[in-house]
Amino acid sequence: MSGPIHKTSAHGDEWRHGKHRFEHWYADNQVYFITARCRDRFPALASEQTKAIFWDRFDHWSGECGILPWIVSLLDNHYHLLAYNRSADGLRHFMSRLHGSVAKLVNDTLPQRRADFWRDDEGREFFDGCIRNAKQARLTFRYVLLQCRRHGICNDPRDYPHTRVYVDCERAIQEAQELSAFMQGVPYQRYEGRGRKDGR
Repeated sequence: MSGPIHKTSAHGDEWRHGKHRFEHWYADNQVYFITARCRDRFPALASEQTKAIFWDRFDHWSGECGILPWIVSLLDNHYHLLAYNRSADGLRHFMSRLHGSVAKLVNDTLPQRRADFWRDDEGREFFDGCIRNAKQARLTFRYVLLQCRRHGICNDPRDYPHTRVYVDCERAIQEAQELSAFMQGVPYQRYEGRGRKDGR
């Protein structure tokens, strides 16, 4: 891993009531899993119109900010992304621009505007996790690929136009290994020992 890790959270205190607060970690040259959901699980992205807004802004801002997607799956109220990120600042700007523009443009189509458009049950706007190794990358890629099956949309991801594969998984892993883009040596429980299939 090259460069320092920059951490941010919704609150200034790293700890609260003896528990570590959730933080966003921004680092150069990393493979990231990112997921975000509309507040209260509201299906703000259910229509083809709003999905088109998401894809337009995703393609624009990923290109502008140096985010190289491996695979993305967009559902009616959330999305999952596995991507290579060149720089910490690029990722920070990507998340801010993507979420801000999608929230504004989708809200313009809704009968009633949604405040705090992106939120999960714990009030987080998105979850980000750095991928640690090839095994976790493969499992996370498969997890994103099969979202359409998990949500009962269709069995074959090739039949769901809102799961988009940008690069072959094995090729992407090989390139990530050559770039040393998997996170290693970080003494923090969030990235150690569990290896959950969704990258978290």
